[in-house]
Amino acid sequence: MPGPCNLVVLLSGAGSNLQAMIDSFAHADTPVRIRAVIANRADAHGLERARAAGIETRVLEHAGYAGREAFDQALIALIDGFAPQLVALAGFMRILSPGFVRHYHGRLLNIHPSLLPRHKGLHTHQRALEAGDSEHGCSVHFVTEELDGGPLVVQAAVAVAPDDTPETLARRVHAQEHQIYPLAVRWFAEGRLCLSERGVTFDGQPLPASGHLIRP
Repeated sequence: MPGPCNLVVLLSGAGSNLQAMIDSFAHADTPVRIRAVIANRADAHGLERARAAGIETRVLEHAGYAGREAFDQALIALIDGFAPQLVALAGFMRILSPGFVRHYHGRLLNIHPSLLPRHKGLHTHQRALEAGDSEHGCSVHFVTEELDGGPLVVQAAVAVAPDDTPETLARRVHAQEHQIYPLAVRWFAEGRLCLSERGVTFDGQPLPASGHLIRP
């Protein structure tokens, strides 16, 4: 039987989605092995989470490079040293160059705190409230050259309460992120999820443009 799927996680901050993956893939029969965690900030708390779980860590700070493309080429070399089948962005606060995205086409996932295609970019919880949205949520998608625009895999929706603040809404959305991101990674590792010329397929069948939609 083939071994587990090697996963490299990129992050810049607290690493709560990394922790959800660590917890989800802790069992001996898991189809996923978190091979390494790479951060572009030496003070990223996610590195401590990884070390506590016995996962290799690396820091590659972008300040030492002449530009985005030079940094991304160094990052590719570092990632590929761990021979991953999948790379997951978990709060990696860098806009990736087209060359980086093409290099990992079909094996690069991201999680975004909105129901894409609504509210691409930053400050999504505040923007959802300002727009009067009745529901908000999070999305896992394959990464393409369009920022927050790649094909969707799975979304989780939460109802927006009349008294919600950006902080209360963020807490409920984060709880759903911690459910759907490990789920999407597991699907990929099990060979159920694929991005090809036909788009995203799940168990051999095309996924709708909205991906799987979960309403807890």
